[in-house]
Amino acid sequence: MFAPVFVPMLMTIGISPEMTQLAYRIGDSCTNAISPMSPYIPFIIMLMQKYKKDAGMGTHFSLLVPYAFGFLVAWIIFFVIYTLLGLPIGPGISYFY
Repeated sequence: MFAPVFVPMLMTIGISPEMTQLAYRIGDSCTNAISPMSPYIPFIIMLMQKYKKDAGMGTHFSLLVPYAFGFLVAWIIFFVIYTLLGLPIGPGISYFY
């Protein structure tokens, strides 16, 4: 759903598809750890219960939310620095058309 909607929409205002994908991946990678739909949550909770018997989903999320927001802030700072310095995303790729 992302690519058919956002990539053409942002291309019309001059933002390259690679830049759109980069921004999407920044947000997506930071929230994957705290997504309740993650298939790894039962395994993580099982390992947590080995050390703390009453651990559950709330414990998992309360431990990972600060890390998720920390990574989000760090990635956004890197994104802004790369954009301001004009560093390339990849070989032959520009930020804007």
